[in-house]
Amino acid sequence: MKARKLAVEGAIEFTPRAFSDDRGVFATPFQQSVFETANGAPFFPVAQSNHSVSRRGVVRGIHYTGAPPGAAKYVYCASGRSLDIVVDIRTGSPTYGRWDAVLLDPEELRAVYLPVGVGHAFVALTDHTVMSYLTSTPYVADNELALSPLDPALGLPIPEDIEPLLSERDTRALTLEEAAGRGLLPSYEHSLKLEAALSAGVGAEPRATGRTA
Repeated sequence: MKARKLAVEGAIEFTPRAFSDDRGVFATPFQQSVFETANGAPFFPVAQSNHSVSRRGVVRGIHYTGAPPGAAKYVYCASGRSLDIVVDIRTGSPTYGRWDAVLLDPEELRAVYLPVGVGHAFVALTDHTVMSYLTSTPYVADNELALSPLDPALGLPIPEDIEPLLSERDTRALTLEEAAGRGLLPSYEHSLKLEAALSAGVGAEPRATGRTA
């Protein structure tokens, strides 16, 4: 497995070795030893796994978890094809306002690690795009926030041949500047502290409510 640091501080792309034969393909999208070498810290305790199915054109995000409690994620595409996007929304971060994108599919089986405090979005490039997530905290509706994926100041790389299909929540979401003005964004310093506590296995887990996202 190969690891590559992305343009957003703390975000990492992982590419496993795929083994193919006449039966199909086998790969390991997550390897703890590789993750810990690339990240310089243990993998977070997994509190929840999520599974979403989207048709072509669906854009989910930009979603993030308020900090505290914050949430780290490990994401890969089990079926279909998606453009996964990580956005640095942590005030004070050296890469604040930047994004990076990774093409995810079940052939290469790349995975993306999103550290605490960053925003996450993806574009479904085919019908029946299946995204799988491991998250460090359970879904609590009151902690989940969203920014507009169509914010012109961010200029996310939504393909020109895609007509974005957004949820009502994402359609109404604030721009990065608006959210910053309202004090809704996590800070870089606080996000790092929360992530360090996760790696150390410290901190109480919030009670899950509502549906998964």
